[in-house]
Amino acid sequence: MSRTEHVIFGTGAIGLATFDALRRRGITPRLINRSGTARVPDGVEVAGGDASDPTFVLDVTAGAKVIYQTLNPPYSKWPELFPPLQAALLNAARLRGARLVSMENVYGYGRPNGRPLTEDRPYNAHTVKGRLRATMATELLDAYNRGEVDVVIGRASDYFGPRGGAQSNLGDRVFPAAIKGRTATVLGDLDQPHSYTFIPDIGEGLAALGEHPSASGRVWHLPNDPSTRSTRELVDIVYRLAGRQHTRVRSLPPLVLRAAALVNATMREIVEMQYQFEEPFIVDSSRMMQQLGVTATPLEDALETTMGSYLSPRYARDLPGGVTFDKTSRHG
Repeated sequence: MSRTEHVIFGTGAIGLATFDALRRRGITPRLINRSGTARVPDGVEVAGGDASDPTFVLDVTAGAKVIYQTLNPPYSKWPELFPPLQAALLNAARLRGARLVSMENVYGYGRPNGRPLTEDRPYNAHTVKGRLRATMATELLDAYNRGEVDVVIGRASDYFGPRGGAQSNLGDRVFPAAIKGRTATVLGDLDQPHSYTFIPDIGEGLAALGEHPSASGRVWHLPNDPSTRSTRELVDIVYRLAGRQHTRVRSLPPLVLRAAALVNATMREIVEMQYQFEEPFIVDSSRMMQQLGVTATPLEDALETTMGSYLSPRYARDLPGGVTFDKTSRHG
């Protein structure tokens, strides 16, 4: 296997955004997923295997100086699959003398309780996934503090952007509906301020954490536009970008969510996390912006880019008046 100094585990939205950010730096990383295939340019190495297998992980990280962990097991299998996956990558980083950049979310903090979430917030999770995240983060930083391995953690709020798909609250249930003039469906209270992190900004932030000498041994919130808005305000922008005069959006009722959770394991996990939309949910990323110089894309620009990723001939024919999207459509 060829020697590659940067190795990304995961080829989902976050893994590929990190890949894009590294390519902008002139770096072509090796990508790792289960299948060994990914939609990447010719000549990019993609290895397939089980990331919880220590032998496989050690093999594919030969020569690595930075290892990026962006894998995300199925929601309902986090307690079963996440710990051995992290253990294998942590072990490989230790044996290879590489920096491990771990992509996380903010579940471990628990409820905001009226205050923005900052990196020094103590863990107070009341959910299964939140407690697991807190335990895993503690494991990483304990290994760093013992001097065993170079570790840095990047955390994002709910994400949106190109490749966000159905896993994003501002994804497949919103943009296609706006393009077609139908009703979008979102989760949670539409009118609570809520931080959303743009996927390309996540990739840029993780790449910066991989290279910055002072990032080690710390938690960093990946960049969010500080002008936090409500989900309704963001959906309004999406409909305006699609050329629609009126927004059509509904929030999935809690009773419907709970009924679906009775028969669907993924929905049960989603119900557990609905507390994030019950009050202002603001994730402060000023530390990264001020200390590492990684800034957030303005929300309107990020939504515009995301709209462009959704537009294709099968959607464009449904735009009002037959118009196609361009950079001025949000203004008129």
